[in-house]
Amino acid sequence: MGTFIFDTETTNTTNPEVIEAAWVEILDLKALPVGRKFCERYRPEGRISLGAMATHHIMDEDLVYCEPSSTFKLPAEVNYLIGHNIDFDWKVAGCPNVKRICTLALARDLYPEADSHTLSAMLYLLDRPNARDKLRSAHSALTDVLVCRDVLAAMLKTRLAHISTFEELWQASEAAKIPKVMPFGKHKGKRIADVPADYRQWLLRQPEVDPYLVKALRGGADAVR
Repeated sequence: MGTFIFDTETTNTTNPEVIEAAWVEILDLKALPVGRKFCERYRPEGRISLGAMATHHIMDEDLVYCEPSSTFKLPAEVNYLIGHNIDFDWKVAGCPNVKRICTLALARDLYPEADSHTLSAMLYLLDRPNARDKLRSAHSALTDVLVCRDVLAAMLKTRLAHISTFEELWQASEAAKIPKVMPFGKHKGKRIADVPADYRQWLLRQPEVDPYLVKALRGGADAVR
């Protein structure tokens, strides 16, 4: 069973190409010990947007002699892929057939009182004494992977203490991804269980509705309890 925490830095958020990828192998759930590590940069076909550059500080000229972005592949033995907003990085990696565990979804579900659920904010919430030092290289892919590991470790010691396997953690992540309130439209902010049935049925007939919103709409109160 291969479990990896994964992160990428990309050219942009609309048509992203990987320019830096990092992962660490997690050997078991109890203490999240780290096995193999990987971090590499890649040369994209397109240009890096200024917005992305301002976040990760990687410039096009840094990548001239790197391997093409298209050559990046995750290890073949990945079964569980963990990350903060992991679906984004999973798509950048080519949508491999793996189970995705999202620490961002878990953070939003477990800590609704927090005013921010970014990876850095969660580290300040869960490991305040060490957060500033750990985040000095934030938005490098390997640093973000290791911070994600620390955030997950803190969750497992507190509000996820009942979780004993990666399969249970994946199930918790899947449940956390199901929205409890409408994210848009005329019923934005209303509990999905309270959204009128005719509107739910209309929305279910629309193309490209988020699959987790579909689960909430179909499950009603049971799906968002």
